[in-house]
Amino acid sequence: MTPFPGGVGISGLTVYDWEAADGLCGGTPHMHLVCSEAYVVIGGEGSVQTLTSTGFADTPLHPGDVVWFTPGTIHRLVNAGGLRLVVLMQNSGLPEAGDAVFTFPAPVLADPHSYRKAAALTGDHSTSARRRRDLALEGFLALREGGLPEFHTAALRLKSELLDAWRIRWRDGPMAAAVTTGRQLERLKAGDLSHLGHGEVSRLERPEHQAFGMCGRLHTYTVPDHPSPHLHPLKELF
Repeated sequence: MTPFPGGVGISGLTVYDWEAADGLCGGTPHMHLVCSEAYVVIGGEGSVQTLTSTGFADTPLHPGDVVWFTPGTIHRLVNAGGLRLVVLMQNSGLPEAGDAVFTFPAPVLADPHSYRKAAALTGDHSTSARRRRDLALEGFLALREGGLPEFHTAALRLKSELLDAWRIRWRDGPMAAAVTTGRQLERLKAGDLSHLGHGEVSRLERPEHQAFGMCGRLHTYTVPDHPSPHLHPLKELF
């Protein structure tokens, strides 16, 4: 996920076509604690299965569709054939810093060491990512029968030590972008046009390699050598 203007993250995604235990192909169910996420469908067909306090839903995805959801929405991408997306993520930098909790079974969620081991990609990443997906699906299917409040509590417990670091990333990224806009508005109101003389164009270059993400193969972008103030290189963790 590469930072985009305004504190938004962007990446391409080819959703996994691996068949799961329930006969469907697709990605790893998970939830974000503070980031909204949007899908722009550019190819293929499928759906996004979601689980919130209001219940389970299955939203179809076709080319041209745009679907988004807010923090606390457990989501699972289902690939019915060649599903490809552009993913836009709020608070770019936070997802890469751990703002995602897999829906592993309750015993795994209760033990931070077991959770980290289950979430890690080790050895052959394809095999490891598929194992992680299957374990998260097991927990997701159980959550559809109940236990969502307990999952929320476990998610906070797993991520509580990261909250201070997330706040710093938010302050230096999305918040800084919003503050910059506010200052520009104040200057324009005062007749100060100075920032208009610093217009520039940046381009994100797509590399050849792909990474195994939570929901599919990620097509990440390379940050330019001289990016604008709110384009910062970040480590891809998932």
